Amino acid sequence: MPESSRHHHTRDTEYSSRDRRDEYREDRRTPDREDRPRSHREKQRYADTQRDPRVHEATRYHSQGVPSYTETSSSYYDDSQPYHQTLYNLRYFTTSRGICQAMEFVLSLLIIICAGVNHSNSGRYRDIASLGGLYQYYYGGANAFTGAEAQKVQRLDDQFYQLKLPPYVYSMACGGALMLYACATLALGVFRMPYRFPPLLLAEALLDVLIGLGFIPAIAFYFIKLQEIYNNPICKEREAMYSSKGHRGFECNLNGADIAGGLFGVLGIIIFPISAVLAIRAFIRVRKMKQRPTEDNNL
Repeated sequence: MPESSRHHHTRDTEYSSRDRRDEYREDRRTPDREDRPRSHREKQRYADTQRDPRVHEATRYHSQGVPSYTETSSSYYDDSQPYHQTLYNLRYFTTSRGICQAMEFVLSLLIIICAGVNHSNSGRYRDIASLGGLYQYYYGGANAFTGAEAQKVQRLDDQFYQLKLPPYVYSMACGGALMLYACATLALGVFRMPYRFPPLLLAEALLDVLIGLGFIPAIAFYFIKLQEIYNNPICKEREAMYSSKGHRGFECNLNGADIAGGLFGVLGIIIFPISAVLAIRAFIRVRKMKQRPTEDNNL
C-alpha cells in the first residue's frame, strides 16, 4: 500500500506539472495570435505612410486623440458648419495676395479722392460785397471785386473750371475701374476660385502687369495735361486778377492734391507688378497641389 500511494502521488505531480506547462504554452500562444494581425496592420500602415505622408499624420493625431487635418478640413467644407467655412474663407485677407489686393483697393480709392477734391472745387468768386449793408462793410473794401471786375473774375473762374475737368474726370474713371478690379480679385480669392480654376491666376497676373505698365503713360499724360492747363492764358489772367487784390492760393501751379495723385500713381507702378508675381507663385503652388494626387495614384 505505501508503494501504490507513492506511485499515485508521483503520477499526480507529473500530471499537474504537465498541465502547468500546457497552460503556460497556451498563455504564450494567445498573445502571439493576437499580435500577428497587429503586426500585419502595422506593416500595412507603414506601407501607407510611405505612400502618402498624410496617413502617418492622421494616425499619429488619432493615437493622441487629436483630430487630423483631413478631419478638420472636411469640417471646414461641411455645409452644416457655415460659420467655420466663413472663417476659413476670411483667412484669405491675411495672405500676401490678399494684403496686396487690399492695398490696390485703398490705392485706387485714394486716387479717386485726390481727383475728386479738385473736381468738386469750382472756386467761383462770390460777389457778396455788392449786396450792400453789412456785407459791404465786412466783405467790401480794396480786396473785393465789384461790378464789372466781379463778373469778369466769375467768368474766368467758370472757364478755368471747365478747362481743368478732363484730367480729373479721367483720373476718377481709372481709379473707379481699378477699385472694381481689386474688389473682384479679392472676392475670387475669398471664395477660393483660383484654386478651382488655376488659369484665373494667369489672367490676373497678365492684367496686373498691364495695369502696372499702364500707370507710366497715364501719369505722364496726367502731369502734361495739368501743365498745359496751368500755362493757359485763362489761368494766367485769373491769377493776375486775384493777385492784384492780394488774394493768395490762385497761382497757376500744381496743388497738393495734384502731387498726391501722381505719387499714388507711382505706387501703383510698384504694387501691381508685385501682385502679378504673387499670382504666378500661387499658380505654381496650386499646380503642384493638383499634381500631387495624380502622383499618389500612380504609385
